[in-house]
Amino acid sequence: MPDRSPPRLDQQLCFALYTASRAFSRAYAPILAPLGLTYPQYLVMLVLWEQDALAINEIGERLMLDSGTLTPLLKRLEKQEMVARRRDAEDQRIVRILLTPKGRELAVRAAQVPDALRCRVQGTAAEGIDLEDLERLREGARDLAKTLLASPASEDG
Repeated sequence: MPDRSPPRLDQQLCFALYTASRAFSRAYAPILAPLGLTYPQYLVMLVLWEQDALAINEIGERLMLDSGTLTPLLKRLEKQEMVARRRDAEDQRIVRILLTPKGRELAVRAAQVPDALRCRVQGTAAEGIDLEDLERLREGARDLAKTLLASPASEDG
């Protein structure tokens, strides 16, 4: 007979991932504050530093964000003069997001962010967590996300 007791919170992968995500956002906050960026804005800038002049939907695909979430982020970055919106020359329906000189210059200062976060994690991590563990965790989380996003939604569980 199957166990009918309710699931325990501390045994749920979703909760572990949720709390880890929130903890990472909090860990990034003091590192990103001098750059004038929030964690979601930092992610947008990472995408644009890799490839400038992307269409809004391309940025959304890379970050797995819908336009309702992405548009306010882009508007705040535009207000900070980090990015500019431009209509595509060949297809006026497409809006491209371009880095401004200020946004490009920020990339140099942001280059220290990964090392600063690594130092923070290593300085506060429980014994036994090292960079290789974090790398495996990153790969596993990415694979899990890809699997879940590729699977059709099912009400059967």
